[in-house]
Amino acid sequence: MAEAANDNSYLYRAASLEDTAYLAQRLASLLEPGSVLGLDGDLGAGKTAFSQALARALGVRDLVNSPTFTIIKEYEGAQLPFYHMDVYRLSLEEADELGLDDYFYGSGVTLIEWASLIEDILPPERLHIHIAYEESGRSFRLHPIGEPYSAWCRQLKENGVLT
Repeated sequence: MAEAANDNSYLYRAASLEDTAYLAQRLASLLEPGSVLGLDGDLGAGKTAFSQALARALGVRDLVNSPTFTIIKEYEGAQLPFYHMDVYRLSLEEADELGLDDYFYGSGVTLIEWASLIEDILPPERLHIHIAYEESGRSFRLHPIGEPYSAWCRQLKENGVLT
């Protein structure tokens, strides 16, 4: 359920987990090796729920949970590996020392929870998603940075998923 966004970002509203899964499925159909998605939002906003839905859409069969204490979890998807990160407990310096570029520019899809905490070391092109809790569900504000992310968001808008 899309609603107009006021800036250069795109908005999607999800009233249920099924709506969240729908957005994840549509995004997953566009992802390719080296895709990077950054997630932000308050505690309980739905970052892990979205991550789980995206993993399922990528064909990950394993149980996906938040890598809060392990920092990075790797999963084998049907067509692409899925790298799930949670950098909430890291400083920028610690994150930089982990060699995250191997994931960012690797053969899979990287999703980073709390991505704004390490923005200085993220790839120059990525899709940033901010999730907010609302009484009627969740809002997802997608901010594409560079191509192909801008093209993907335009395509999703043209198909009525985003506005």
